[in-house]
Amino acid sequence: MGAVPYSIKNTMNPPQPGGDWKASEWTEAQTLSVASFHPQSSNHHPKASCKVLYDDARLYWSFFVQDRYVLAEKLDYQSQVCEDSCVEFFIHPAGASGYFGFETNCIGTILLKYIENPTRTPTGFVKATKVPEADVSGVVVWASIRERPYLPENPNPLDWRVDVSVPFNLFGKYSPTFTSPTPGTVWKGNFFKCADKSSHPHWASWSPIGEALNFHVPRYFGELRFG
Repeated sequence: MGAVPYSIKNTMNPPQPGGDWKASEWTEAQTLSVASFHPQSSNHHPKASCKVLYDDARLYWSFFVQDRYVLAEKLDYQSQVCEDSCVEFFIHPAGASGYFGFETNCIGTILLKYIENPTRTPTGFVKATKVPEADVSGVVVWASIRERPYLPENPNPLDWRVDVSVPFNLFGKYSPTFTSPTPGTVWKGNFFKCADKSSHPHWASWSPIGEALNFHVPRYFGELRFG
């Protein structure tokens, strides 16, 4: 059973990166839980939540994670941040031939691909484009953990946040038919929390992903409804 559709509310007061999660900018947003843990996960099940908003120009999201065993060593754009303490938002805009995978570790390093065929191959996917760094110049990322890298692994309880905002024109570069969402538009997507190489690895999703440990299965994406 998939997740209940998530309503992305339109905002006239865009949230500022690093702003208070309980401030007025975010109180209008619904909170979703990334709480469907794959059976291969360890017994460490961090509590991860996310809020999403949009305006005429940008999409905004903020993850809040109550965690332990936190680590991050990936510093370079497009490095394998899923091995660190990481949150991910996969976004399939209406009418696009593929989806965008935004993966961000707890210190704000991003991996971003546009994936049109996620069938696995020995070297990756059948059809996936690594979004060049020049194309993400307008993407804003803020992470509450400022140390780079964040090592050694911290076994103590630790709350952390990652805020991201993306201009809609980025999506348009990869989907010629893309139009910015308006009230009533429905996209598909999923939200994830993972830490592949921590001492307590885990893999959680908002919309359940089925039996296989594979986030890249679009048929399991949930509905994102723009309000």
